[in-house]
Amino acid sequence: MKTIVSREVPDLLHELLWFSHRQFIACLFGLLLLAGLLLTKSWNAAAPLSRQDFLFLYALGLQIALIAFRFEHREEVYVICAFHLLATLMEWFKTSPAIGSWQYPAEGVIFRVYQVPLFAGFLYSSVGSYIARAWRLLDFRFTAYPPIWMTAVLAGLAYLNFFTHHFVADIRWPLILISIVLFVRCRLTFRTGRRDRSMPLLAGLFVVAFLIWMAENAGTYARAWVYPDQVEGWKLVSIQKFWAWYLLMILSFVLVSIVNFRKAAAGRAA
Repeated sequence: MKTIVSREVPDLLHELLWFSHRQFIACLFGLLLLAGLLLTKSWNAAAPLSRQDFLFLYALGLQIALIAFRFEHREEVYVICAFHLLATLMEWFKTSPAIGSWQYPAEGVIFRVYQVPLFAGFLYSSVGSYIARAWRLLDFRFTAYPPIWMTAVLAGLAYLNFFTHHFVADIRWPLILISIVLFVRCRLTFRTGRRDRSMPLLAGLFVVAFLIWMAENAGTYARAWVYPDQVEGWKLVSIQKFWAWYLLMILSFVLVSIVNFRKAAAGRAA
């Protein structure tokens, strides 16, 4: 018994260290971006470069470095750029004076389009960056994955609802329910070094959405952006935003899945 236990503990420790290392690499862009937000919280307003402009150059430098050092592959960059563009379009709409869902306390002077500092798109693309790298580094495989066209329709409707719910019925809860029905049977298998582990895909999606919501609390604490109820002072971001991030993450996950499944299909056909 002691021999068995002594063998299992090193194996479990090896798995934990291997998995943590891969997760750290997958999260690298998001972690460094969040660190930049927190470290610039007390930015000097008299500095020659505004905080938002600095954050844009910082985020752009991080992205270039990740590509140059091959942390991100070409196909992953395409997905990240697509998500970046979609997110920036949503930012323009959400922060417009007519909508005012959130705001940036000090807009960038140089790198901005209308009221949106250009670093904002990197906040979203870091999510796509994480999913794309985690998929590759942990060798994601799935059982009972729903038809890709269904997930694409779900992701498209989720994205449109971020715009349309201001004018017509909000369908976020039906979309969340549909996502649960689609993915409830799906299991995610991933590598942890010497062996494979398996978990319900929905559990992974909820955990990541929660971590993103926590990161958003840190970002608003750093006053990189604020919601209307945070203008006078910081408070915890509404838990409703957790579900918004869940739907946005579904969009990012589906974009990554389409690229990876096509790539896998092409590999089998070759």
